[in-house]
Amino acid sequence: MFDRRTAMGAMAGFLSAPAAAQGRRIINAMMTDEPPTLCYPLNNTRVIQQICGNINESLLRFDWQFRPHPNLARSFTMSPDGLTYNFRLRDDVLWHDGAPFTARDVVFSCATMLPQLNPRSRNAFSQIDRMDVPDRHTVVFRLKRPFNAFLLSLMASSAPMMPAHVYEGTDFRTNPFNFKPIGTGPYRFAEWKRGQYIQLARNERYWKPGQPGMDAIYFRLCPTPEQRMVAMETGAVDIAMADDIDTVVNSRLAANPRLVARTDAYNGTGEIAVMELNQRRWPFSDRRFRAAFMHAVDREFLVKAINFGLGKVAHSPIPSTAPYHDDKVLTKYPYDPNRARALLDEMGLKPKAGGMRHRFGIMLIPDGGGTWTRVGQYVKQALSDVGLDAYLEAPDWPTQLRRSGNWEFDCDCNIYGAYGDPAIGTSRFFLTSNIRKGVPLTNLQGYSNPEVDALFPRAASAVSPAEAQVCYSRLQQILTHDVAMLWLYERKPALFHNRRLTDVVMGPNGPADGLGAVRPA
Repeated sequence: MFDRRTAMGAMAGFLSAPAAAQGRRIINAMMTDEPPTLCYPLNNTRVIQQICGNINESLLRFDWQFRPHPNLARSFTMSPDGLTYNFRLRDDVLWHDGAPFTARDVVFSCATMLPQLNPRSRNAFSQIDRMDVPDRHTVVFRLKRPFNAFLLSLMASSAPMMPAHVYEGTDFRTNPFNFKPIGTGPYRFAEWKRGQYIQLARNERYWKPGQPGMDAIYFRLCPTPEQRMVAMETGAVDIAMADDIDTVVNSRLAANPRLVARTDAYNGTGEIAVMELNQRRWPFSDRRFRAAFMHAVDREFLVKAINFGLGKVAHSPIPSTAPYHDDKVLTKYPYDPNRARALLDEMGLKPKAGGMRHRFGIMLIPDGGGTWTRVGQYVKQALSDVGLDAYLEAPDWPTQLRRSGNWEFDCDCNIYGAYGDPAIGTSRFFLTSNIRKGVPLTNLQGYSNPEVDALFPRAASAVSPAEAQVCYSRLQQILTHDVAMLWLYERKPALFHNRRLTDVVMGPNGPADGLGAVRPA
């Protein structure tokens, strides 16, 4: 239960960070945990997207219908054969250190840095044959083959533009600007006070008229669910982004007349809560174990009792709300502990002394004791009923990302998004070519299937939606039969903000597009 007095006492240190100075317009946001870096491509997790979306921008922005609009690109055209994309860049954009933004930065970002570091970018930009630069403010992408998700791959959460003059010729992972980033966005990095806050300051030379609408943003460290709830209720914090607020109290905040509740801020992500098994290790390498795991867990219970009805059971790697989902071809795994036991018996995993068959770890997402902690506790109990002894591990974010990226886990937890198209957000987890040790959020499980490797690029280069659908239907048939991942439930994350602010959510990419439009109501 929430102890308000304890939470208020814990808030004292939180509120000791600089408050809004007299006469200044400040946005107070929060972080559940400190990020390991502020290099957007290097660690493309939600907390970094929501901070760095204010610093680093993209060539395009997308409206609620996912139609592309110019951003750092003043205009763009596509050839009829889908092989050539011509971008005319703005010539009035400066990096925060005063250097001009030019075609060199686009080529560096899309041809070098993003493909190396960002799993979603790697798949999309591997389609590029070459990039031509007719002048300082024109870039021409020439693709090897049509890639029907190419424009969508330029969304800010997948393709932030990075400064070539800062990163070119350096080790991207150790560059000191990973902790003091430079971008072109409405806010510039100002200060990172470890254990307290990250401060962004107004970019006085921002190219977009009338923005930013505020003077600064503070992302304040607020590690426990109780603190975060009290911070919103008292007005100490203005915005609670996805996963900041425990689903236990969502309805309570939604009923607060001083707050606005949004459930559309992450429409562009299309999220599924998942668990991943390291398929390099036995018994996780056996499809029957993975199927038994799914049958052992009551996912309807996860949705209704743990996530308080915010979502639905996931049966496919492609969310039911996303293009190309095909319910007709899916192998489904209803809650059936007896079937789980039978599968474990069939593969020779018999109960030992004490009734347990196998012991393994589940590495949770850091959430300060919130939803994922409850998910882990329930899954542990459900697995024990079929003779599987799971122990829960609760690392911080840097440790979780390092261990998962280096394949140092039995089972881990995560939240993955489709980002508008399976070619961008889904394929990265199942392609053999994306098994990349040391890179988080890739094919961490080591799943490999030659037919899957052939179908994903075929779907992405399809000339018609019908042709793509044939490929994606077959992919869903294979992946669900293989239990290629443990899909738990589709999510509908909530965002809350104080009514004193307006224009907080401007499109389906939500806070990942930054808060430049936010202004006092």
